[in-house]
Amino acid sequence: MHSVSPQITETIKWGHPFFEYKGILANMGGFKEHCVFGFWGSRSLNDPNGVLKHSHERDAAGNFGRITKLSDLPSGDVLKDFILQAIAIKDAGPEHKEKKPAPPKAPKAPIDMPDYFAEALQTDQKALATFQNFSPSCKREYLEWIVDAKTEATRQKRIEQALEWMAEGKSRNWKYK
Repeated sequence: MHSVSPQITETIKWGHPFFEYKGILANMGGFKEHCVFGFWGSRSLNDPNGVLKHSHERDAAGNFGRITKLSDLPSGDVLKDFILQAIAIKDAGPEHKEKKPAPPKAPKAPIDMPDYFAEALQTDQKALATFQNFSPSCKREYLEWIVDAKTEATRQKRIEQALEWMAEGKSRNWKYK
C-alpha cells in the first residue's frame, strides 16, 4: 500500500487494520487459521483478471476469500492496479461513489374504507374534509389503525379519536412531526 502511495495511512478500526485515503480504502483481518484482505467499494474496480471474488463466491470476508498463504493473493502488479483504481475512485469524489440500487418496492394493496368508518366520517364535516384532502399514505395510516383494532370497544375508541384529530387537521402520527 505504502509503496503505491505514501498518502495512504494505516489505522485500527473495529480491532482490525485499515488503510485510508480520503476515507476507508481497504482493510485486513487476521484470524486463527486465515486472514482476509479487501477493498471498500470493490464493485467499482475494474478486474480484467477475474481475481476479485463476489460475495457468493467467497468462503470468508474480503475480496480474495480465505487467505492462508501469500500465493492466495494476486500478483503485486494486480494489487498495485487495484490500489491505484481505488485511489482514483476516491479522488473522483462522492458523485462517483458506488451506489447500490434500491430494491423495488412492491406497492401496498389498497385498504377499503369500512362502512362503519365512512358513516362516522359523515357525522363530522371537518374530519371528512380533512380525510379527503389527506395523501393516500395518511389515509392508509388512519385506516390501518382502525381496522387493526382487535375489539369493537377499541375500534370505537379509535374512531372517536380519529374524528377528533382529523377535525383539528391532524394526521395519524401528528405527534412525531
